[in-house]
Amino acid sequence: MSEQERDFGAGVAIEDLPDGARIAGKIGGEDAVLVRRGEEFFALGAFCTHYHGALAEGLVVGDELRCPLHHACFDLRSGEALRAPALDPVPCWRVERVGDRVFVREKIDAKPKRLSAQESARAPRSVGIIGGGAAGLAAAEMLRREGYAGPVTILSADDSPPVDRPNLSKDYLAGTAPEGWMPLRPPAFYTESRIELLTGTRVAALDAAKKRIRLADGTEREFGAILLATGADPVRIPVEGAQASQLQVLRTFADSRALIARTTSAKRVVVVGASFIGLEVAASLRQRMVAVDVVAPEQQPLERILGPGLGAFVRKLHEAKGVTFHLGQTVSGVVGRKVTTSGGAVLEADFLVLGVGVRPSLALAEQAGLAVDRGVTVNECLETSAPGIWAAGDIARWPDPHSGERVRIEHWVVAERQGQTAARNILGRREKFDAVPFFWSQHYDVTIRYVGHAEKWDELELEGDLDAQSVIVSYRRGGRTLAVATVGRDLEALEVEERLERG
Repeated sequence: MSEQERDFGAGVAIEDLPDGARIAGKIGGEDAVLVRRGEEFFALGAFCTHYHGALAEGLVVGDELRCPLHHACFDLRSGEALRAPALDPVPCWRVERVGDRVFVREKIDAKPKRLSAQESARAPRSVGIIGGGAAGLAAAEMLRREGYAGPVTILSADDSPPVDRPNLSKDYLAGTAPEGWMPLRPPAFYTESRIELLTGTRVAALDAAKKRIRLADGTEREFGAILLATGADPVRIPVEGAQASQLQVLRTFADSRALIARTTSAKRVVVVGASFIGLEVAASLRQRMVAVDVVAPEQQPLERILGPGLGAFVRKLHEAKGVTFHLGQTVSGVVGRKVTTSGGAVLEADFLVLGVGVRPSLALAEQAGLAVDRGVTVNECLETSAPGIWAAGDIARWPDPHSGERVRIEHWVVAERQGQTAARNILGRREKFDAVPFFWSQHYDVTIRYVGHAEKWDELELEGDLDAQSVIVSYRRGGRTLAVATVGRDLEALEVEERLERG
């Protein structure tokens, strides 16, 4: 057995485990990671249950072990997935110290949680979740994980059950992730968890005082508590001369399937907008051997968010794969297969993909009379202006303790974590949402990880070598670091996240 495959059952010398150590090995044929924190030792499953990140390469923060890929957090003592994007626990084993060695013993069985009598008494009689995306599913799952036994209903306008939305523009669209990977939970999960999932169901009206909703078909439902998680809708800009069939957006599973179907005969595509979603679509289409032109008004892709250095790096990545950029330009018109830009270029395209951003879906909140200000206004516990109604995900604008401002952030991981926090607060926990925002963007075999939130900055520091794909970019305002972006520096991204949490 190699050094990387130690038999933890045979024991490990304590001198080989300095404080903070995380070493990979085996126990009973299963992959595991042995962790030392001070004079305590822990053994967990070796891989994150989200995208299989190696936890031995992660970071220990308090009682948590954090994944280096997408910053999921696991409880060292139980293996529970404490914070999204991982929803499932990792295995956990008892560790025993004998003399100057530690031994991994039997597996620890997870104990289901139960609400206390006091919590049960104040819990709502039922919970309605409007929206079947990241926040909605994470909330429903957390309600059950915390021991809530009342009725839980997800009302989703999407025709599909909750899916792994980040993958719609990444591996699934590129053809490297099978369709079976896309559902966040199998159908049996909803049955076994007693979660009523109503897909293709649009809520037409909300009575905030009575917590009563009316569906598009006229049916009415009433709940003890409601979570608004209606998400966002893609912006559909008008394109002169273009037929509706020539314009494609990407938001839902159906949208991604439609894009894939069109690539079977398409030769050339114009992507309108150099956003993260637009560029991820461009990368995925190139992997399907479709020629791609990107038309966007900015001078560098993603410059407003990442700065000129990383923007130029991203552009270079795409150009090396054959993407042609037409920057500082917009689409001025379409005639048949010919797309004309404001700069005078005439491009061939079988269809166009609009990647120009999204708008929060606020119509229901506005109709209900909830406080709205460029998003649904919520307090630090994610409760809206109407008692008993919470909001999470792309629609929520909350007081961010890290920036000192009210923010609304369209990140998948943020939406999931807000759903989890809202669920606990529906149960009366009064837990403040204070997670540091995090997202990732994939471009071919390069992943950019972004921790924090910096809408504006007055100082940008780039450390490392972009050509070597090893860099960390810090975004500061008034001398204070608000966010960092990394390439090839996964552990450092985790360390920065922990520092931002501590302020």
